Amino acid sequence: MSNAQQQKPASRWQLRETELRFSKIPLLMGIVNITPDSFSDGGRFFDPDQAVNHALNLQSQGAAILDVGGESTRPYSTPVEETEELRRVVAVVGRLSREARLPISIDTTKPAVADAALKAGAEIINDVSGFRDPQMVAVAVRHGAGVCVMHMQGTPQGMQDQPDYKDVVEEIHVYLAQQRDMLLECGVRADRICLDPGIGFGKSHDHNLELIRGAARFHDLGCPVLVGHSRKGFIGKVVQDQDVDRDAGTIAVALRLAQNQVSVIRVHDVAAVRQALLLFDACAPGVHYR
Repeated sequence: MSNAQQQKPASRWQLRETELRFSKIPLLMGIVNITPDSFSDGGRFFDPDQAVNHALNLQSQGAAILDVGGESTRPYSTPVEETEELRRVVAVVGRLSREARLPISIDTTKPAVADAALKAGAEIINDVSGFRDPQMVAVAVRHGAGVCVMHMQGTPQGMQDQPDYKDVVEEIHVYLAQQRDMLLECGVRADRICLDPGIGFGKSHDHNLELIRGAARFHDLGCPVLVGHSRKGFIGKVVQDQDVDRDAGTIAVALRLAQNQVSVIRVHDVAAVRQALLLFDACAPGVHYR
């Protein structure tokens, strides 16, 4: 493959059953946190009925994927036992697989949780630990799942203590290339792999901004690029107010990511981000509306 071809953004992502195709603006992955302690909306959708209703609302707002998680991975979060995480997510995934029209992603680092969620109808494993666990790789291969490989320096319990890089974009580029190649060697099909540089996971505020500016660098890995920046702390750092509502900042970053042709953006507020992206596209040169 030539360098020119490698640098083009991916055009598709094949999941277990669904094929996602990318066009002018990123697809949106709607966040469904079934947790009491997530950094932005912890507890709001902890009840299964509330979680399902929230997910269906995200679908109506224009989400293309629903990302269901039962364990907070915010900095210094407390790990959740496997049995509790299973209790939180499996029934919700099962209901959404019947009631929603969108592919469902399971946000977990536990192979048993991923396996149960895929059996319940999920199509994607979104693993913030980057598929370092061979058992998680085996689950992905067995089910033919779509996979999202994220970079994280350390673990949620200590990742923000002293994140350190000489060149954050290039080091993460190398890591994601290595994990992609490992998955290919283990039997995951190339068209099923998506890559995520891991905004906020073992990065300083400056590292996060460098990754957003350099997001197009990851296109030459030949996989869709996913970014999850929604409502994260670096937004408060930039505006010098950690207590500020971060949705406006989330939208601003989404537009920069769209400019960098990122494939998927993971967000809390699907409606607002989608509206901004649609207007961003409508105002592009050469676009005409009646």
